[in-house]
Amino acid sequence: MTSQPHTKRPRDPRLDFFRGIGMFIIYIAHVPWNWWTLWIPARFGFSDATEMFVFCSGMASALAFGKIFDLHGLGIGAARILHRMWQVYWAHIGQLLVIAVGLVMVHESGYLQSCCGLTQDYVVSLNLWHLFNNTAVALPGIMTLTWVPNYFDILPMYIVILALIPVIMLASRISVKAAFAVSISLWLASQFDLLSLPAEPWSDREWFFNPFAWQLLFFTGFAFMRGWIPAPPVNAKLLILCTVIVLATVPFAYFRVYGEAHLNWVWAREVRDFIRPLWVKTEFGFLRYMHFLALAYLAWAAAGEHGKYLLGHGKVWGGFVRVVQKVGQQSLAVFMASLIVAQAAAILRDMVWGRGEWIPQILSNLLGFAALIAVAYVVSWYKSEPWRKPPGKATLQPEFTRQPSKPSAAGDGSHTAKDADKLLN
Repeated sequence: MTSQPHTKRPRDPRLDFFRGIGMFIIYIAHVPWNWWTLWIPARFGFSDATEMFVFCSGMASALAFGKIFDLHGLGIGAARILHRMWQVYWAHIGQLLVIAVGLVMVHESGYLQSCCGLTQDYVVSLNLWHLFNNTAVALPGIMTLTWVPNYFDILPMYIVILALIPVIMLASRISVKAAFAVSISLWLASQFDLLSLPAEPWSDREWFFNPFAWQLLFFTGFAFMRGWIPAPPVNAKLLILCTVIVLATVPFAYFRVYGEAHLNWVWAREVRDFIRPLWVKTEFGFLRYMHFLALAYLAWAAAGEHGKYLLGHGKVWGGFVRVVQKVGQQSLAVFMASLIVAQAAAILRDMVWGRGEWIPQILSNLLGFAALIAVAYVVSWYKSEPWRKPPGKATLQPEFTRQPSKPSAAGDGSHTAKDADKLLN
């Protein structure tokens, strides 16, 4: 048998761009007392940046892991998924410990009170004192994912969803309909509280993001990239329908419409309360699913085929798109950094008593964005392995400009294994 050089599948600019946008929104949402959160998409509809993260992760997983299952079978495919779960697990553990220890060090130093008169307990804000006051219970809870503070709940959800990929791929060997049936059945079971995971050893609180519910959105993105669901056509009827869905949601999602201290539309508030099981975040209510798909279709249509409308609009816009894509390419590293940067930015803002001030609020967001962009480029530089290049050529450059040192053999699937971290990190 002769081997042929394998041409890598080019990155989809839309996937990286929208993942990058999602990373910035998630950062805004994680900065405590941040009034920019009043203007993120979650305030105007049922879905938010979490849906973007999960959906795009499903698409990226199909690209990164699907070929491995196809070429090497369920055993190797499952082993690759297990390896990825191991990576994300330790990323979660490390992130939680870094933030917990960092906040306690700041609190115990007494510096915030002596320099700035701050008395807020930032540790209790994230409910992390259990780690230090009840270590015998809390530490095993961290390691077994039976203690998942709300601030740290996305990566554990992702780990469980990853574990379901071999199950879905096995079901797809029977038929694609069987794979859909498994995913929908898990979602339905979660709606009736038949499937959930404990979030605290000392209470009956459950994971804020029920992975058995959220997997429906993940595997929707997965199915699109696997070709199990055909891409919808771009036509006026679908555009109008999705626009109507998005706009019709606003009165029941925007607090300035139904809130008693604002427009106080009583009927909207009553309807919102009545349909709560359909938009609740923990069990991923159906209206969240419908709202996100409508938004995703509008964004997909706006980006154009292969993202053609994202490109070619001048240097300023082109540079903006490339930076956002870079953030999306390094989504795991950026997400982990965003939680740390968000806490640091909030503390620095509070040190100048700037919660209600325009300039400190703006700086805490814009400088945070800059930090995330820096993380994306630094991680990309490390992944380019500059130490393997000839001296003088180990410069910071986009990873998609690198050429592989050796062509991969056709059909061996190695290119997808190497690209998995680029797509999912």
